[in-house]
Amino acid sequence: MEETAPGVPKRRLLNFIERAGNALPHPATLFGLLALAVLAVSWLGGWLGWSAVHPATGETVRAVNLVSREGLHRILLGMVDNYTGFAPLGIVMVALLGIGVMESSGMISAAVRLIVIKAPRSMLTFVIVFVGILSNIASDLGYILIIPIAGVIFHSVGRHPIAGMAAAFAGVSGGFSANIVIGTIDPLLAGLSTEAAHIVDPSYYVLPTANYYFMTVSAVMISLAGTWVTSRVVEPRLGEYQGDVPPEPIEQLTPTEKRALRWTGAVFLVWMAVFLCGLVPADGFLRGPGGSVLQSPLLRGFIAVLFLVTTTLGIVYGRITGRFRSDADVIKGMTDSFKSLVSFLVLVFFAAQFVAWFRWSNLGLILAIDGARWLQGVNIGTVPLMVLFVMFAGFINMFMGSASAKWAIMAPVFVPMFMLMGYSPELSQAVYRIGDSVTNIISPMMSFFALIIVYFEKYDGRAGIGTLISTMLPYSVVFFIAWTLLLIGWILLGIPLGPGSGIYYNV
Repeated sequence: MEETAPGVPKRRLLNFIERAGNALPHPATLFGLLALAVLAVSWLGGWLGWSAVHPATGETVRAVNLVSREGLHRILLGMVDNYTGFAPLGIVMVALLGIGVMESSGMISAAVRLIVIKAPRSMLTFVIVFVGILSNIASDLGYILIIPIAGVIFHSVGRHPIAGMAAAFAGVSGGFSANIVIGTIDPLLAGLSTEAAHIVDPSYYVLPTANYYFMTVSAVMISLAGTWVTSRVVEPRLGEYQGDVPPEPIEQLTPTEKRALRWTGAVFLVWMAVFLCGLVPADGFLRGPGGSVLQSPLLRGFIAVLFLVTTTLGIVYGRITGRFRSDADVIKGMTDSFKSLVSFLVLVFFAAQFVAWFRWSNLGLILAIDGARWLQGVNIGTVPLMVLFVMFAGFINMFMGSASAKWAIMAPVFVPMFMLMGYSPELSQAVYRIGDSVTNIISPMMSFFALIIVYFEKYDGRAGIGTLISTMLPYSVVFFIAWTLLLIGWILLGIPLGPGSGIYYNV
């Protein structure tokens, strides 16, 4: 093929991105190397006498040399505590216990099928994108179940199956951070944000619900934007399906599954009644100190609440359908959910050391103070600053797929920096989540990227990486524009991002 042939420059760019991403070491190795780099830079900073004046306290913050007798002692004595005390570790483990019970019981799969089957034809695309977003509560369920079933659904109603899978992929991955319920990503990122905020304010705590208001509105916005792109851009481009794959029937819910869903709905209402009884009265048993709702154990202990609710619903559903015949089946569901955590547990060990050493060295605080002073001097304004941060996070996402791994690296730098400029950690986290989500669907580094290509190949044997990226690029562009505009409007109106989570931070 000639070098000037159409599509060659695009393929070259994609090949370069793929090679660059593959050249990166494993995320756990990357954190280990970063931790060692912190040691080297802390030695250099201590030798050169790096320092900065804290704008809040007026104290001089000096770089701490960790390559010293005292530093070595602290590293050895704190290594285990760094790991076991790393905020996201316990949060994710407890959350997955309950979600694992729901998933293994079959409840999540049945609920998704029911929603899609009951959706009116005119709302089908919206529902598929929206269900894709909702599936994020169950980790990777959307990639494994929602995307292929969306192709089956579109094909069964005479629409192009690849368009259906593209719409689902846009919801599952492009709208990864948006949701109307709290999923595993919320407490995970909140834990990392809390660790980073402690560089400036050791008492600061980022709630798992920190971005709930913003992400709830985002879920609707992404669903509408995904529907528009599918009907106005993707389907006209794909045209009518000409392949030889026959339509497949959609499996209806059995009477037993329907009865089980009704019972789980009733149990969920009971939980809601308990929560309301504990919060609505001025002296409710779930209110926090001084009758505070924002400091209530329901919000601050949300992971425990999530575990109790999801476990209860999963047990009720599994018991009625026969999936759970004994307590051993429930425990197996929890155990199976932990199988996906093995690589995360390894990664967290190295990430925890990196974050702790970075904090001990004072490098993050010095960098934040100097960076905040420089940005304030440039004075580009809140909106341009946040737009640039969205673009930066989206660019990094093209080379590194894990949302938590990227935020573990970026949060210790950007969260303190923006705090010293007067912006809350919750805002920094929300802006990062936008950038991380919108490029997921065009990033070859996304862990399920190859699987989506296989799904496409089922209906088009010639499909490849170019097919997938060219199909998903319109979603990425529209999501970036729409989500950024929503963010700008949110900031200008000064709306809280979540319960007790404002936009600004009082230094």
